[in-house]
Amino acid sequence: MTMKSPLHDYREGRPQAEDLVAGHVDLVRRIAHHLAARLPSSVQIDDLIQSGMLGLIEAARQFQDGQGATFATYAGIRIRGAMIDELRHSDWAPRSVHRNSRRIAEAVRTIEGREGRAAEDREIATLLDLSISQYHNMLRDTAGTHILALDDLFGADADRLLPTQGETPVELAEQQQFRDALADAIDGLPEKERLVLALYYDEELNLREIGVVLSLTESRVSQIRSQAVHRLRARLQDWIG
Repeated sequence: MTMKSPLHDYREGRPQAEDLVAGHVDLVRRIAHHLAARLPSSVQIDDLIQSGMLGLIEAARQFQDGQGATFATYAGIRIRGAMIDELRHSDWAPRSVHRNSRRIAEAVRTIEGREGRAAEDREIATLLDLSISQYHNMLRDTAGTHILALDDLFGADADRLLPTQGETPVELAEQQQFRDALADAIDGLPEKERLVLALYYDEELNLREIGVVLSLTESRVSQIRSQAVHRLRARLQDWIG
């Protein structure tokens, strides 16, 4: 018996959606290459494209015109989501790295709750019983697990905070509350961390380019971005707690 592929089923069930898929294959490739530039070299671009194509097919199946978002916008979210789901399932980072990431966020939350201000590098290192160089090395190691802005903060829980088709009033309110909380948390970051995030996520500069702009080494930029992400995770813990 010959097994049918997901693409075969989709062609039979939604022939009008085939044009959407055919017209947005380049979108999958662009997203895959953009994402790959932020990931370790061990991640294969072909694997990202393959999982992204499945996200595109699913988007074409579910898309309803007239909902206020273009198909490209809607599909882009689904394509990225499919790629990130695949990355989660084939996670390259040891458990110890994820455990250290949680430790950093918890330390930041403890210090900032106690002091009422942004936690400093040396305070975090002291609470973790590390030297400042050991702490910076830990930041560098955990930086390799970060993927995208929302996923940096919440991992799998980011999905429920992304705009989707047919949101309920409760879901819409939750998304708006999250955006407000995230904006407040970003506004409260130390200036250098806020600037690095803006250059990385808004201007889409890579770490080397940010280093040139700020006259910092690429390694130091990576540490600053990683610490900013951990600080945001600590401040927004109620959303994932």
